[in-house]
Amino acid sequence: MLRSVLRWLLLSLVFVTLGITGGYWYLNGYLDTPLSGGDKPRVIEVESGSSLTKIAHQLADQGILKQPVLFTAYARLTSQTRIRVGEYQLDTGDTPRALLERLMSGKVIYYQITFPEGLNFKEWLSLIARQPKLTQSLGGLATPVLLEQLGIDIDHPEGWFFPDTYRYSAADTDRDVLLRAHARMQEVLDDEWKSREDGLLYQSPYEALTLASIVEKETGVGSERSQIAGVFVRRLKKGMRLQTDPTVIYGLGDQYKGNITRRHLKQETPYNTYMIKGLPPTPIAMPGREAIHATLHPAEGDALYFVAKGDGSHYFSATLEEHLQAVRRYQLQRRSNYRSSPNDSSQDK
Repeated sequence: MLRSVLRWLLLSLVFVTLGITGGYWYLNGYLDTPLSGGDKPRVIEVESGSSLTKIAHQLADQGILKQPVLFTAYARLTSQTRIRVGEYQLDTGDTPRALLERLMSGKVIYYQITFPEGLNFKEWLSLIARQPKLTQSLGGLATPVLLEQLGIDIDHPEGWFFPDTYRYSAADTDRDVLLRAHARMQEVLDDEWKSREDGLLYQSPYEALTLASIVEKETGVGSERSQIAGVFVRRLKKGMRLQTDPTVIYGLGDQYKGNITRRHLKQETPYNTYMIKGLPPTPIAMPGREAIHATLHPAEGDALYFVAKGDGSHYFSATLEEHLQAVRRYQLQRRSNYRSSPNDSSQDK
């Protein structure tokens, strides 16, 4: 009797061992078998709120993953169920094991959006709206409402977002990108403000940001930023009007059709620096780090005027007479073909 029991226990142990071994080899074979239809790379998307079970069955319905129940059972047994939202690329030859590792790693597909220096906030929103993989949550909102949705403590958006290239995934929103750009601008402005030169007239970093936006719009050749900033700083110190076209254009808004007229230069707006003294009330664009640095480290010299030469560079003058000669020399073409320049025909006081 005892022998029969021992024989039965031994046989049971053998069968259990064989079953476990067979199951182990079967599971590993399954996990290491390439996914169906994997002859070319594919992209799958994990949406917010999706579970691993849901994704497994979706892939099964698409003919990509076989035995989704076995796949999710293995994931649970190995505590691999916390997947990240976003898009994932499946490469040729990928297996269920590789798929699970990728979903767990969060190595989603990233896209890029580049904001060049000198764009205004309206142009930023237009650029953002053209990103097909970026979730749009702010489109069509009035500016005050948009700023409230962003949750940032500013009254006017211009100048407060740093021009750069930002990465985003399909899980990101336009709000996410703007918040990153705003945080980056705060960081850059704070860093540059701390190292500013002594003796400047700015009462706050915001005033420096405002002038930097003008320097950015006036600059056609990067090496001239500090010279242009120097001209504006000296004009401010002397109480002269800045007389710069980009501020006029910004103040005109949709009225501007590509060409500034004499009527525009006499039109009263808070941004018409031919009419007002000092800085406009806000920045007029998003300046880059170089423009901010130049504004806080303006070049020394005696130039009070500059005129566009037609190739992006400028001719700088210390006297009105020299400046008027330069205007006659270089501005033979239509004004709209040039970057603007401070013009002091009225000899501002």
